[in-house]
Amino acid sequence: MRIAIYPGSFDPLTNGHLDVIQRAAKLFDRVIVAVAKNESKHPLFTLNERVALVKKAVAQLPNVEADSFDGLLVEYVASRGAKAIVRGLRAVSDFEFEFQLALMNRKLDENIETIFMMPKDTYTFLSSRIVKEIARLGGEVSQFVPPNVQTALTKKLKPAKKFKV
Repeated sequence: MRIAIYPGSFDPLTNGHLDVIQRAAKLFDRVIVAVAKNESKHPLFTLNERVALVKKAVAQLPNVEADSFDGLLVEYVASRGAKAIVRGLRAVSDFEFEFQLALMNRKLDENIETIFMMPKDTYTFLSSRIVKEIARLGGEVSQFVPPNVQTALTKKLKPAKKFKV
């Protein structure tokens, strides 16, 4: 069975992430969306909330599951019997950092490959950080995130007060 791990903080999951997940699900027998604990990023959603949001968003994909991990990614990948790490590339600016990670992961475990995938061009500008900022300021995010994520953002964030000029 060809198993791939798609790691990330997914704070929150965006339609760009979902696009990469759907593409990977066509190439692999099983895709595990691995939500990283990484508290140093000060996530908006807790680890359990992020995993639950991913689970609901991928529920219609029979060969995709959501999980969480803490520690070295290559150790998690090996523990799940996977041989590939899927990473999304939105722009050239992502490549240098992702390339360094891929080379380091290869050095740590040469049996694990990194596969770079690009989302649809309509999602190349999209990031979780931008989505959170738009939601925080009371903007409409329905075109950027799955419906369950939009609901969670609305509950979690109180939009900034709008001032009359």
